[in-house]
Amino acid sequence: MSIGLKEKVGLKLEAYTFRVEKGKIKELAQAIGDVKEEYLNGEAVPPTFPTVIDFWGGGASSSELLNLNMKKVLHGEQEYEYFREIVPDEEITVHGVIEKAYSKAAMNFFIIRKDYLDKHGETVLISRSTIIERH
Repeated sequence: MSIGLKEKVGLKLEAYTFRVEKGKIKELAQAIGDVKEEYLNGEAVPPTFPTVIDFWGGGASSSELLNLNMKKVLHGEQEYEYFREIVPDEEITVHGVIEKAYSKAAMNFFIIRKDYLDKHGETVLISRSTIIERH
């Protein structure tokens, strides 16, 4: 039996750690067509790199945590709030939580907040993604 939307607020995603590898920086730059030399040689990190961290970093799936029907799920929005730039070769630890959940127009909306911390526990950035599940 699934729990209601309000009860999902505050659920935590499994934390994980990811090393920002130069090869992954280059792969992202090539994939998005942003072939600045500093990205291709791994000296700088594109601002959308947290997406790579999310896909390759591990941790339990938010769809499993929320018990979503993936055939009815859309990615609604993504935002990044940077406190400093990500540095190549650093390790980033990610902690996620379901920040908000509500229903509107025959759809469920889930706002997932992720805090990306450096090895000193300092916040590098915060991301928020909106997941939409159609009824």
